[in-house]
Parts: sequence; C-alpha cells; structure tokens
Amino acid sequence: MLPHFILFGLLFFSLHSNCPQCSAKNCSTLMSGQELTGANKLISSNGRFALGFFQSGTSKSADNTTLLNWYLGIWFNKISKFTAVWVANRDYPITDPIFKLSKLVVSGDGNLVILNNVTKSMIWSSQIESRRNASRKTLVVLSDNGNLVILDASNQSNVLWQSFDYPTDVMLPGSKLGRNKVTGQKYSLISKKNSDDPAAGLYCMELDPSDDRQCNAKLCNSSMVYFSTGEWNGRYFNAMPEMSSHVFQDSKFVDNDEEEYFTYTTIDHTVITICLLDVSGLLKQLIWVEEIQDWELVFFRPKDSCDVFSVCGPFTVCTDNALPLCSCMKGFSVKSPRDWELDDRHEGCTRNTPLDCSSSSNKSTAGLTDKFFPITSVRLPYDAHRMEAVASADECMQVCLRNCSCTAYSYGESGCSVWNGQLINLKQYNGTTNTNEDVLHLRLAAVELQSWGHGRRTMMGVAAAASVSAFSFLVFILLLMILRRKRRSCGHPVNRSEQGAGIVAFTYAHLQRATKNFSEKLGAGSFGSVFKGILSDSTTIAVKMLDGARQGEKQFRAEVSTIGMIQHVNLVKLIGFCCEGDKRLLVYEHMVNMSLDAHLFKSSSTILNWRTRYQIAIGIAKGLSYLHESCHDCIIHCDIKPENILLDASFVPKVADFGMAKLLGRDFSRVLTTMRGTIGYLAPEWISGVAITQKVDVYSYGMVLLEIISGRRNTLEEYDSSGNQAVYFPVQAAHKLLEGDVESLVDPQLQGDINIEEVVRACKVACWCIQDDDFNRPTMGGIVQVLEGLVELDMPQVPRLLEIILSSPEAGDA
Repeated sequence: MLPHFILFGLLFFSLHSNCPQCSAKNCSTLMSGQELTGANKLISSNGRFALGFFQSGTSKSADNTTLLNWYLGIWFNKISKFTAVWVANRDYPITDPIFKLSKLVVSGDGNLVILNNVTKSMIWSSQIESRRNASRKTLVVLSDNGNLVILDASNQSNVLWQSFDYPTDVMLPGSKLGRNKVTGQKYSLISKKNSDDPAAGLYCMELDPSDDRQCNAKLCNSSMVYFSTGEWNGRYFNAMPEMSSHVFQDSKFVDNDEEEYFTYTTIDHTVITICLLDVSGLLKQLIWVEEIQDWELVFFRPKDSCDVFSVCGPFTVCTDNALPLCSCMKGFSVKSPRDWELDDRHEGCTRNTPLDCSSSSNKSTAGLTDKFFPITSVRLPYDAHRMEAVASADECMQVCLRNCSCTAYSYGESGCSVWNGQLINLKQYNGTTNTNEDVLHLRLAAVELQSWGHGRRTMMGVAAAASVSAFSFLVFILLLMILRRKRRSCGHPVNRSEQGAGIVAFTYAHLQRATKNFSEKLGAGSFGSVFKGILSDSTTIAVKMLDGARQGEKQFRAEVSTIGMIQHVNLVKLIGFCCEGDKRLLVYEHMVNMSLDAHLFKSSSTILNWRTRYQIAIGIAKGLSYLHESCHDCIIHCDIKPENILLDASFVPKVADFGMAKLLGRDFSRVLTTMRGTIGYLAPEWISGVAITQKVDVYSYGMVLLEIISGRRNTLEEYDSSGNQAVYFPVQAAHKLLEGDVESLVDPQLQGDINIEEVVRACKVACWCIQDDDFNRPTMGGIVQVLEGLVELDMPQVPRLLEIILSSPEAGDA
C-alpha cells in the first residue's frame, strides 16, 4: 500500500488528468473519472511493476481478417523479457485492429472497467458490489508487490477488491493460494491455454478441499489430481523440501476465521521470483538472473513431466527427460500443428487411417481385419476396463477386435485390460526398469501396417515406441567418437532453438566466436580450462576445453556420457559439446557466482551468511542424493570439493565436473577402480585400495561441510600460540562437538550471526560422514532429511583413523 501522505496528495490531484500527463511517481494511482488508454500505463512507486494493455496472439474476424488480441495486465516493468503476472480479461480478448476503441476507467460505482469507447459496452469489470442509492469514490493503486488494489477513497484501509484474490497463472511473493471461508472465493492458479494465449487452460493449482493443509495440481473442473504438495509442516510442504531454500525466505500457512491460504515473501527485495503453473501443468519456481537476462528454473513439480495428467493429449506417447517430450503413436499424426507448436497439446493426435471396423458397413466381421501394433515398456493409459473372465492374451485380443470402440488392449500379470475411445496418459520408459512397465497393443487398420512394409513391422514397432533418451544419447556419443577417428571431425552446427533443451553439437568455430577466441578465462582444473562465452541467443555459457589428447578423450567420454543423462536443480546443466579433430569442449550453463571455494577462502569475495551456507549444504546433499539414489545407475562423483560446487545467481549450488565419475550398476554394491579425487577429500578406502561405494562421496561431502562451517581449508597447516602445529580441523571439530563447543568452529567472519541448532546439526552430519568405516556413514538421502530437521542423529565418534594418522610423527611429511 502507498504511504498515506502520497495518497492524500493524490486525492487533490486534478481528476480530469489522464495518467500520461502524470509524473512517473504519481502514475501508480488511478482515481474516479480518470482513464487509461493505448500505450499508457500505471507504474508502481518502486518502478518494478506496470499495468496497461499488451498484445498477445491474433484471432480471425467474420470476414477472415486477422485481428490483434489485446489484454489488460500487470507485468515486470524493469526486466527485458516481457512477463505478464496477471491478466484481467484473459478469456475476453479485445480484438481491436488499431486499438483505439477501448479504455480502462474507474466507473461511477467505483468499479474498474474496460469499456468499448464506441459502443460503451463493458468488456471486463472488477465486479465490486455497489452500495444502494449511492455512488462510491474509489482509488486504484498498483502496489509495489504487483497487487492491483481498489480502495475506498474515504477510508483507505478498506480494500474493496485486489488482483491477488483473482490470480491467473502466476503467484507473486505476497499473494495467496487458498480460499476465503466467508465468500467461498478460491485463490487458485490456472495455467494459460498456450504460450501465446493467456486464456484459462487445462490445469489448476488450488487448496485441498479437505482439512489437509496441502495444495493440489489437478485437471480443472475435474477431481483428477496429478500432484499434491504434501502437508504443511510449519516450514514447507512435505513433498516440496526445496521451499526451505532462500527463495522462500518467509513462507507460511495462514488459517483463521476468514481465510485459509499459503503465502511466501523474500527477505531480499531485490530478488525477482515467481511461482508459475505453466501450460504443460508443471508448477515451477523461477528467478530472474540479470546477468543472463532470463528466467532461471529453481525447481519444478511433479518431478516427472509425464505425471501431469494428459500432458500430451490423446493418442500420444510421453517420454520424460527426453526430447521431444510428446510424440504421436505410430499410425497417428498431430491434430493441430499450430497449437502443438505453442505447447497446447490437449487435442493430441489423430488417426491416419480409419479402422476397418469403423469404415465398413458390416462391422460384425470387418473389425476382425484390424491389426495390433505393440508398444513396449510403457505405463498403460488411463481408464482401463478390466476383463475379469478373460484367461489368455489371444482371447483378450479377440475381445477388443469384436468391439468397434476398442482402441487397444494389454494382457499381463494383472489379466486383460481394454480401452475404448481415446488413449490418454501413456508413458514410455526408456533405459529404466520399472515394475509398472507393460506392453500396449494399439489397434490400427490393416492397410496402415501394410504401408510400412511387410518385413519391417517388428522393427517399426520398436521405433514407434521409443523416443530419444539418455541412453540412446550415450550410443550417439560413441558413434561420434568412431566417426571422429575415421573422418577426424565430429559435431556439426546445430540451431539451439531447434534443439530446445537438448544437448547441442557445436562447431569449434562457433565456440570461438561465442568466447571471443577464448579470451575470458574463468578458471582451470586438472583436465582443462574454462572460458566464458555468449551464444547468439544471448545465453551466457561456460566452455570447458579439455587438455591432453589421450586423457582428454577419456575425460570427454566420461563427462558427456555421465552428465548427459541426468537433470537436477543441484547439478550443473550440460548445454552441448564440440568434437573436432583433437579439440574436445564441453558447454555448460554459466554460474555467475563462480565456485564455492572463491566465497569460502578468498577475502575479496562475498562473505556467505549462515543461512546461505546452510542452504548450499542442503543443495549439495540433494544433488548427490539424486546421483546415488535416483538415476538408473548409481553415479559416484569421486571428486566432491568446493571447486566443483558452482553457485548460480541466487547461490543455489550445482555439483559440477563429472570427469572422474564412476557408474555403479544397481546390482552391484561396490566397484574396483583406480584411485581418483583430490587429496584432503579422499576417503580411507581410496588409499587402502579396496573396492569403493558411493560412500566415498559421502566422506568428501563431510569434508566440504566442515569447510562450509569454518570458512577455512581442512588441509591448512595452523599453529597455536606456542608455535606447535594445531590439531587437524576435522578431528578438532569432532572433539568440540562432543564437548558441546561448536560455536568455536564457526567462521569468525559470521560474527556469531548463526543458527546454533543448525550448526550442531551440520557438525553431527559432517562427523558421521568422515567415519573410518563406510558402513557407519549415512546415505546422502538420509543427510538431506537430517539437515532439513526431519530426522535426528546421535552423537558421532571421533574418526580414529584420522586421529591416528595425524598424530603420527610422519603426519607432517605425509
């Protein structure tokens, strides 16, 4: 809300004046009798938000003339990428060829109204109930938090209407997700129709109607819930632990006599962030990064995009973590290519050739000529009909053939299932083993299968079922290596816009231009140097140039194949690669805050406060937990250290440098491998030469966690006041923890501004991580739970092996 002295002054401002004649300072307010037209806009007093008319998409008139669609909305005023956060008339676009016929006015009854200037018809209204036999003087204010508020001019504490009560697809800090218990008004998010049309789409995010304090993502006007946030635990929703990060620095669930809602704010008001329910039904938290002039994804839910109900539409195959996400089933084509391009896939795909059953007059026999095409390794579609009396696969097929409305069948351990009409929610599993995998037999016209060629049906079945996946990418990389040796060149220019989020093959010349001939060096590691670059679409990148032909080849294969098949908010994103002659380069997203070591150990860098350090520790643990527990093969990073933890603009940590990573199949618990890693972070089993497990990463994480707490290197030689060498810090930390004196371990630069409960928790975790025996170390998933306060740890023992080694006479020489 504006300060009272500003509002008081505005009340005396000339009422006949339109906003364009106001100063920028006063344009946050519109009063009775004023109007907003054309390119004029209201601007919040802090300059962050603007309210006005904007154009998005087109429509056709009765005489087939193309008309521009105009909307009244609120957007960020100071960022380069237009982002609407609220739209008034999202379902009622203004189709004005030159946009001179419509205006926004404060009507006589105090409502905010969009009027057609010629016909005087109302296009949209705030619909405040008017008082009987009286006009109301109101004041319209665009607040600093992006909330459009209508106030009673005679009593400005009386809020008559606000846009935060009517959100569209975006939840801003300070807005609500919930309901008004008195009026029944829902504060819910509704996705856009497509990327070009802000009209209400398919998906809603709203408060659970039961007494559970949770929110549900669902198909609008349906009970079909595809994701729930989990119950509110006082700090965050249980299924969304990422909310404990500093993006949600102050989130709460309010429940009183009038309202029940979730809201969040950011303590750092310079941070620009939004919560978005996007066209594809994913709930996303985005943050604006000034350095790259774009939105960066913090996290999204559900984790599997294919879990969004009917995300691809009918007769489609959804393949998560692959491009394209959606594809038509074999024998089908995209029904509306234009909508598909705009991410609106609700119409899905349509059959290329009508079934014999549906096109013949004698349906009792014609349907028997239709054929079935197997789609393997799938999650079966929604709404199956179980045929309890059917006892064999052949009988199941015959049941489907005899019914013209039957489009598919499946026969497995659970018996016979058939589907009538549209097939929705089919998911393809690629490169994974899932207990729910099945085979769907898709019904097609016989002539359709014949058109594919007699001898190719089986192979085409496999091809139709599969999309590009992480493991097919590995095969692709190996083929590139073979071609490189034969032709001395691999990698061709690829347009990033065509690849979308896929991994791009760049030419060396392309990366030379992007990095200005590798002129800005960001850093160097054991296998190469890293340079800053900017692509033609303004994406800022970090280009890693591998050194050494033989060693670089091995590192190249390891790093591309490992990180190419994983995706997580706490793992660095691989954008592309280059392989030309002896040149091997990896292209990553650029992390503006560089690596963790720069902030912990260099006096010239930003001093990380305790809250940020603690969130970094949790983020690293989540990234490693994903590698160890959520990938098809367990991925052991093998070189966890501060230099390999990158920080984005919001200090969200990203585990990087997978050149030493090792894959461990799920059927194996240990693997023999040559020693790799960095002295000071190596687990004892590396040195002893025994087979290693993912617990080597746990050990390294413990060492990094101690450095996060202390702000100094564990390996740094220090001396006490008598000139004697001080106790090795990890051993000292274990002793101090047992003595109950953890405050002395904390970085003195924090000047005591810490959360002592979190410090104790972090010290316990670190000391358990560096235990001698890997069986005594926790898992990374368990560490996440402990750091988030969900599980308590007992007091750890002092790591005896470290204490013995460091107390030996040769310790200093070692």
